[in-house]
Amino acid sequence: MSSPPLPVRLGFAAVVGILALIVAPAAPGRLSWLLVAALPGAGLFVPDLLRARAARNRRRRLVAALPDALDLLAVAVAAGRSPGAGFAEIATGEGPLAEEMRIAVAELDCGTALPSALDSLRSRVPGAEVARLCATLERSRRLGSPLADQLRRQATSLRRQQRRTVEEQAARAAPKIQLVVALVLVPSVMLMIAAGLIANADVLLQGFR
Repeated sequence: MSSPPLPVRLGFAAVVGILALIVAPAAPGRLSWLLVAALPGAGLFVPDLLRARAARNRRRRLVAALPDALDLLAVAVAAGRSPGAGFAEIATGEGPLAEEMRIAVAELDCGTALPSALDSLRSRVPGAEVARLCATLERSRRLGSPLADQLRRQATSLRRQQRRTVEEQAARAAPKIQLVVALVLVPSVMLMIAAGLIANADVLLQGFR
């Protein structure tokens, strides 16, 4: 992923600098001058952060779509079709994986050999998941090993890994939810109870008179 061009960086720095001039008067003491001096420089790195976030989201969506694509590719191969034909089936869908497959299909249609198209796919999509798929296709092409079963096993392994990731995220989220309940919901309920007791204090105190 190439770095954003300098005009884009300067544009973000200018926008952040304007925001700093607006916010700075509300800052106490010398902090206002620090904001004016530091925020425009930080704005130079905003495009990098946005691009990195977009790349992570794109890769996450691509990997999430990979198990179903592997199953579809396994069906195509089991029916006697070539991996390129399976790529064409996947390319009819939506999302980043379909976009990458459309590029691979276009390369194959232009006469690029399958190993070269796989190398190009592997270079465009970093990560072990797509690299494993490309290695499996190349190994099957060279050695003649059964491909459909390997693709199904990869799909099953990816689904298991994704399920484990979701479970781990849920486990990490549980303490955060408990903290929110302890710090926000419980005090809110206690305040409501206290307000009700105060509002009805004269009725409650009648029993003690």
